[in-house]
Amino acid sequence: MEPLFVNRVAASGLLTLNLEEYIHPGERVVYDIKDNLFHGLMLREKDFREFVKTHDWTQYAGKNVAIVCSTDAIVPTWAYMLLASKLQGQANHYVFGSLEALEQSLFEKAIASIDAEYYRDAKLVIKGCGDKPVPTFAYVAIMQRLLPVAASIMYGEPCSTVPLYKKPKAAAATPEV
Repeated sequence: MEPLFVNRVAASGLLTLNLEEYIHPGERVVYDIKDNLFHGLMLREKDFREFVKTHDWTQYAGKNVAIVCSTDAIVPTWAYMLLASKLQGQANHYVFGSLEALEQSLFEKAIASIDAEYYRDAKLVIKGCGDKPVPTFAYVAIMQRLLPVAASIMYGEPCSTVPLYKKPKAAAATPEV
């Protein structure tokens, strides 16, 4: 006896990739070097090195840190590098830049870890409209990662998709004359 209802989505062979699953759960914090400036204008090496030496870096354990300077000040590049040396081994991830730059870096890292071969010749749906906001750049980055391998890529939900890409059919070989 034929089943009354056929789940065409399940039978379609579509794979769904949900970028929400790649959002790192760690807390995001900003480290603003302006608090280390002398008179809010410049960094004094001796004072900064003392701060770096005595500061409790364990408070950044497992967190994602955006290092910024929110004032127009004279900050040598090595100061940011010194902060990075202290965050290494404490923070989950850190970048120089805004929280948006941090989020982009976290997504780039997560997308780079995706095994693209798993999606070779797959019909793929990149899930949209979820519970957590996924930045647009993550959608562009996943396209860059999977276009070379996927048979087709769509956006949305398996029951309602927007087609984005379909791998061209291999050109018929022309005989040599």
